Amino acid sequence: MRDTSEVISTSARLLRLVSLLSVRPSWTCGELADKMAVTERTVRRDVARLRELGYGVESDPGPWGGYRLRAGTRVPPLVLDDEEALAVAVGLREAALSGVLGGDQAALSALLKLRQVLPRRIADRLGEMDAAFVHTARPDEPQITPGMLLELAAACRRGERSRLSYRDREGKDTVREVDPYRLVHTGRRWYFVARDVTRDQWRTFRADRIGRIQPTGRPVELGDPPDPALLVSQSIAAGAYPLYVTIRLPLPLEQALRLIPATVGTHRPEGPDATVVDIGGPDADGLARYLLSLATPLRVLSPDDVREALLRRTRALFEDNDDERQSRPLRARTRER
Repeated sequence: MRDTSEVISTSARLLRLVSLLSVRPSWTCGELADKMAVTERTVRRDVARLRELGYGVESDPGPWGGYRLRAGTRVPPLVLDDEEALAVAVGLREAALSGVLGGDQAALSALLKLRQVLPRRIADRLGEMDAAFVHTARPDEPQITPGMLLELAAACRRGERSRLSYRDREGKDTVREVDPYRLVHTGRRWYFVARDVTRDQWRTFRADRIGRIQPTGRPVELGDPPDPALLVSQSIAAGAYPLYVTIRLPLPLEQALRLIPATVGTHRPEGPDATVVDIGGPDADGLARYLLSLATPLRVLSPDDVREALLRRTRALFEDNDDERQSRPLRARTRER
């Protein structure tokens, strides 16, 4: 019977061999022996074991031949040293915070999985780096720690009812029981989608306003959950604004959504070639500025003060760019105004 330490040593050596084969197109037997501090006979024996386990290790005969992994070979669990693990974790952390990979949660999910399997010594170092790093957000973008993102992602994966400490838009602190479902990144902010147990409603929570989330240990089954991205878009578009404008775009719904995102307006088709959109804003002039920035034909259906603000701005823009008008004497232009 083989000694336990010998089995562990052989397993570690096989993982090391696969790691080496993964980072270069080809190795000679001698190069692998030097890297692993073993004999060439041991290398050949280990290659044979890998083949028995189903790994496609190819070899070329002769003194200059070498070993390589066959293209398309399924790689076993990734083997990283301490510095490589830290580098990968930091890269995933920044990708999750910046949204550089788009609206999906691939980077955050990968980071969560990586942190769950990291040895304690590496996890502690990563925690120290997290505490030292500062994410520079845009002036209008709130800060959120990577630790909170990971806690929320873990809550979604566990499928347990949780206790959520939350500060609403009025600054009021509340504690709610929720059934976590998904995290959604809009390109500017993270939103936590969960079912509010007390209200029996699906809700969206801005992640930067969450103070703490604590699992209760009670598993839950989520029946008929909503589309999380759509729920967040509708919630943002329906936010409390002092004023709303309704416009008609001579565009089908699909093109209108590309022009005005679902997080900005609420869309409804009006026939195959037109779309009506409701957009909220701070005041009539602010909404007029936004409509001008769209640089597309549109009609303001309501209210009148937004229509008038848009007309004032377009007239002023026309006058400022009218060459014939600019050539008139200053006194005449002043009288006209």
